[in-house]
Amino acid sequence: MSTDSISQPVEADAVAQALVTAATAGGYAPSIHNTQPWRWRVAAGALDLFIERSRSLDVTDPDLRLATLSCGAALHHARTSLAVQGWHVSVARMPDRGDGDHLAQLRVDRRVPVDSVAVLHAWAVKLRHTDRRPLTGPPVGARQLEAIRAAVENEHTWLHMLTRDQVLDLASAADHAQRALADESPWRAELAYWTGGRRPTGSGIPDSAIPAEATETTVATRDFGHRGDLPVSAEHDKSAGYAMLYGNADEPFDWLCAGEALSAAWLTATEQGVSVVPLSAPIEVVGTRQAMRTIIASVGYPYLMLRLGMVDPSDGWQPHTPRLPANQIIDG
Repeated sequence: MSTDSISQPVEADAVAQALVTAATAGGYAPSIHNTQPWRWRVAAGALDLFIERSRSLDVTDPDLRLATLSCGAALHHARTSLAVQGWHVSVARMPDRGDGDHLAQLRVDRRVPVDSVAVLHAWAVKLRHTDRRPLTGPPVGARQLEAIRAAVENEHTWLHMLTRDQVLDLASAADHAQRALADESPWRAELAYWTGGRRPTGSGIPDSAIPAEATETTVATRDFGHRGDLPVSAEHDKSAGYAMLYGNADEPFDWLCAGEALSAAWLTATEQGVSVVPLSAPIEVVGTRQAMRTIIASVGYPYLMLRLGMVDPSDGWQPHTPRLPANQIIDG
């Protein structure tokens, strides 16, 4: 028996294990209401990403805009995992025109040196989380903002930092969007299903991540319709900055890429000690989404609004949201 015939199965096993590890890392990505709307399939040396409609939001996100963006974040997490394992990965996005739920396919073809960016990103994957408490630290510095902006642009998406007047426009849009959504009983029922309680299913937002009191913020974060268990400061987060993640087109391919950019930005922010809170309510309502587009003079399409700032280390650590076990998100 030749040496090649002995070594080939070992390499195939190594590739399969790397892909499973990557899909598992993808499970730590941020998602709308922590729905984790992704499903991975490992087969024939490839890792395929599908949108999981059973974990999408029919009322909040009927066109799957935010679910696709969430899957894009999972895709970038998986790419990060493969990079830190020392694999060169090729990615085909929207590889099957006949199946819109098939969002991407990843293949590894050779070993490559591991770079420092991949190491830092992989370290940040399990540390990244959404902290809805008021920001009591100093404003984000120019160097930190530039690093986050560069991470976004590296994923072929753009980041616009809002001016003071534009922040007021965002505050108005966020308030209008949340009031419009709250008027719809199906929306309230969907929100109640995915938020609150102890979340034994491994998905959704538990009470431990929902503020116990209304927070003093310039732009309102999500109103979950009830108080949670997360202690919050009475201080106003005057040091917060606000940004828009946007791009040149507004199709599923672009939403997927925006999710990859969100992941890259958030991992970079985590490395820089910057807190990120996504603000999706203004994007969920058509009218306020259009209002957000005027902020960039209609030269692009807004995908997500972000709150950026520094949390005082003395505020303590916030518990992370739960995650589904690997066997519920990975097939094969």
